[in-house]
Amino acid sequence: MNHDANRRGERQREIIDLGLTAALSHFDAELLAGKNIFITGGTGFFGLWLLSAIDRLNLLGAEIRATVLSREPARFLHRHPHWQAQSWLTFHRGNVRDFSFPANHYDLLIHAATDTSVAAHARPLDIFTDIVDGTRHVLDFAAQAGVKRVLLTSSGAVYGPQPADVTHIREDARFACPPESVASAYGEGKRAMELLGTLYHANHGIEPVIARCFAFVGPGLTLDGHFAIGNFIHDALYAEAIKVNGDGTPLRSYLYGADLAVWLLTLLAVGKPAYPYNVGSDQAISIAELAESVKDLLAPEKTCQIQLQRDVDAPRHRYVPAIDRSRNELKLDAWTPLRQAIEWTADYYRR
Repeated sequence: MNHDANRRGERQREIIDLGLTAALSHFDAELLAGKNIFITGGTGFFGLWLLSAIDRLNLLGAEIRATVLSREPARFLHRHPHWQAQSWLTFHRGNVRDFSFPANHYDLLIHAATDTSVAAHARPLDIFTDIVDGTRHVLDFAAQAGVKRVLLTSSGAVYGPQPADVTHIREDARFACPPESVASAYGEGKRAMELLGTLYHANHGIEPVIARCFAFVGPGLTLDGHFAIGNFIHDALYAEAIKVNGDGTPLRSYLYGADLAVWLLTLLAVGKPAYPYNVGSDQAISIAELAESVKDLLAPEKTCQIQLQRDVDAPRHRYVPAIDRSRNELKLDAWTPLRQAIEWTADYYRR
């Protein structure tokens, strides 16, 4: 059994490396060479890809060191024993809202800790408080530790509902979440995160780089949460049919995890402070088309079941970023085709 688990772990790392090999060709390792980075949220989806990217950069001689804040590092390392043997990686136990400040010096900080689970979104006051209090505590630590650059992983949710006539939402859009809705807690929390970064920039000289993250796919993404693409991949692998819970008309776009890691590391290294960047793909696809694509790639013998009939009078829901700023200024792009991203994600989770 242990042998089987080891082989599966090796195969999973091989799949991750396939995407990173291509994506990291767009990144200059010298930008982070010799840096010491403190990371919150380093054991989730973002963390898996960031740590994997740093690991590959270190194999090329970058000599990056990282400390990951985690509430339960032992649990994470039990699930992923590969990370126990990395001399460049250490863990600091604590909660993002009240962790004790380590005494070490850090050059850079990535704040990616946010609970995006279904359970978390069922407690909107808690998720808002976690984002705001956690960000302030992290920025207090950065100010005390002399960290000059902090990457804040915000969200496309800060824009609120994307107007139906706006195909790709730009960073200078002045839309916002409706404050009378409890569903705005996550987006408003992220807006407050960005404002806190700006305030600490003015008061402490910290350079906050703002990454407004949209939707993603890849190893590490939960297959049983509220992410449509993860649910579709799960159904294609293990269910009788691929189930679309809505009417299939909303438009989404997906950036692969390897590309995401390069975007975040690039923003950390050279992004302008207090200047938001959308992070995602601008290649829109409807949820129904996505379900059909997953079916055709992974389980052509199965069917897609759309649960609700389309209301032709209802506006079409969109969640698609414009990425001209990142593409033109930083040469970032959605390099991994969605088809390849789906196949690699499925291979990672096959039993």
